[in-house]
Amino acid sequence: MAFLITGAVESIQAQVHETFYEHHTYEKYLVWNYTVPPTITPFWFEKCNLQERIEWCIKYWTICLWSTGIYLCLIFAGQMWMKNRAPMKLTRLLTCWNLGLAIFSTIAFFRTVPELFQILSKPNGFHRSVCIRENFNESSAFWGWLYMVSKILELGDTLFIVLRKKPLIFLHWWHHVTVLNAVWITSFHFDPVARWFGIVNLGVHSLMYTYYALKAMHFSIPKKISMALTTIQLGQMVLAVFLNLYSIYVKSTGAPCARSDKGIQIHFSIYFSYLILFSNYFYKAYFSKKTKKE
Repeated sequence: MAFLITGAVESIQAQVHETFYEHHTYEKYLVWNYTVPPTITPFWFEKCNLQERIEWCIKYWTICLWSTGIYLCLIFAGQMWMKNRAPMKLTRLLTCWNLGLAIFSTIAFFRTVPELFQILSKPNGFHRSVCIRENFNESSAFWGWLYMVSKILELGDTLFIVLRKKPLIFLHWWHHVTVLNAVWITSFHFDPVARWFGIVNLGVHSLMYTYYALKAMHFSIPKKISMALTTIQLGQMVLAVFLNLYSIYVKSTGAPCARSDKGIQIHFSIYFSYLILFSNYFYKAYFSKKTKKE
């Protein structure tokens, strides 16, 4: 394994500039310049000033902390407020909400996944996709920005659970809170592996929110579909943990990898927690004796 990584790194180093491995800090950050000419032609509305976005993220990164605090206060205060009230239906609003997020996730996925495939198609493509800053397009920057903002909007999922008096499990709000903070706090690092985290998440959400929209419209969906979706979500967590373990291993060999230690620590911690929580949820939902009896 170490021999393969060393060989891959040596062959790649001859092709890329050393700054593609640099780490970002709040005091010093490196603008990951767009590929010229672009490998993916951006639409007119996808053109954005990347440096301004980075500076904005650094200046207002505490938005995620304020959003988290307000979110936690609202959901638990909301549960108390709804305790002696009848659950709200909110069918149309819930349907529109889920459809909106499904459409956004689908479009963002198809606008960003080609860039990842382009990297993977190169020699040592997997290693490049995790450790090297290259092949970056305006379309990816634009949708990556919206993806970051969407993590605040997705907190609204919990509002529907509270107002409709559905069970609010720890996995749900923990996932929302930690993803939001991880995305915002590490956004300016521009770790190449963020492609994997974001694109896979968008793909999963395009399916998940479509499923939720159909459920909100009272479509009868087989339990196997629900099980398949949970399996896909679990697979996402397994992949993310593997990507972080790979990053740790590469850096332990002394090979350069454009991943900050802070980014690895944050993402490994949260994805490992998701893996445990989703595994537990998957077992209880589909394989426990209580579920089988029901």
